Amino acid sequence: MGSTGRAVLNAIGAIGAVALFAAQTIGQIARPPFYWREFVSACITIGYFSLPVVGLTALFTGGALALQIYAGGARFNAEAVVPSIVAIGMVRELGPVLGGLMVAARVASSIAAEIGTMKVTEQIDALVTLSTNPMKYLTVPRVLAATLTVPVLVLIGDIIGIMGGYLVGTSRLGFNAAAYLQNTADFLEFWDIASGLVKGAVFGFIVALMGCYFGMTSGRGAQGVGAATKAAVVAASVLILAANYILTEAFFTA
Repeated sequence: MGSTGRAVLNAIGAIGAVALFAAQTIGQIARPPFYWREFVSACITIGYFSLPVVGLTALFTGGALALQIYAGGARFNAEAVVPSIVAIGMVRELGPVLGGLMVAARVASSIAAEIGTMKVTEQIDALVTLSTNPMKYLTVPRVLAATLTVPVLVLIGDIIGIMGGYLVGTSRLGFNAAAYLQNTADFLEFWDIASGLVKGAVFGFIVALMGCYFGMTSGRGAQGVGAATKAAVVAASVLILAANYILTEAFFTA
């Protein structure tokens, strides 16, 4: 019982620490100064350099989704639903979630390792000595950049994923190219796209926040940085899946 109680208290303490860190980050966004160079660099690192992995993931996911939906629809003579289900599935669910997880694997680990190394080498202490707020200089630009760039990645991934389904549908499943695109456009609504972009913004915030939090709180030495990197990816991935369900439930009941 004692070990269970300690585990619960530790979990509650960790949740509180992350919530406090998030509140402090949000509170610092509107306060000057704002480090534009760090922000632009983070946008390039998080957004542009993540595009290949997000694009390839979306392409193969869209193709596989088309094959699976066709195989299931064929049992009920409903093969015609492939274009619309691929489009809706990509923009509402698979695009944001897979994009978020890919960015988490690449970005959360990178941020945690970078900031953790800065802590180990006392560069963060040097920032404080120079009267520079580490949260303003390191956390805010990265969190804001991820929140703004991940929805763009999700949108591009949605387009690539739909085109992956289109390529498979027209080359392997015998769909007419014009009819496939028309069916996709007819059944895809604005809120389908908007809900996926909202998820992308939330997932981007989570990814960068977890990377910065575990980097800032990493232990000393290489082992501490490695543990922080692993914890950042795991925490970001789990929180993305949890937030996805919460947002899906909210959009479903709205």
